[in-house]
Amino acid sequence: MPVMLDSPAAVRRAAMDLLAQREHGRVELTRKLRQRGAPIELIDSALDRLAEEGLLSESRYLESFIASRARGGYGPQRIREELALRGLPRGDIDQALRDAEVDWGEQLREVWRRKFGGRLPQDARERAQQGRYLAYRGFSMEMISRVLRGSSLDN
Repeated sequence: MPVMLDSPAAVRRAAMDLLAQREHGRVELTRKLRQRGAPIELIDSALDRLAEEGLLSESRYLESFIASRARGGYGPQRIREELALRGLPRGDIDQALRDAEVDWGEQLREVWRRKFGGRLPQDARERAQQGRYLAYRGFSMEMISRVLRGSSLDN
């Protein structure tokens, strides 16, 4: 039998249970609590209080999400889009990506080495295949082009 989220304490407990599993953004947490049947007015007040107490933090969520997706081999463009789909403000996302301690060039080289063995494309078809894969992973065409030419990403 599902637990009823019909009191402020029940909504807070459900939100804290979700936050104990991993960081969440406010929009994502609201959606999950709504799916569990909590009324929006109880959700808003519970999340406001959790934010005031420092238990709900958009900046911590952004940092955690970016680090996790970067470890998974995704680039900044893909991560930016995923966060935008989760309802986070574009400015906050861009700032968090700038602040992230990720060497995106090294990240790109590592993804390329893992997938293609560090082998430069031999023809246009291979170049297109490698480029599509790396673009799908969220890296810029400029960076991809430099890697596939064997150029340095440092300048």
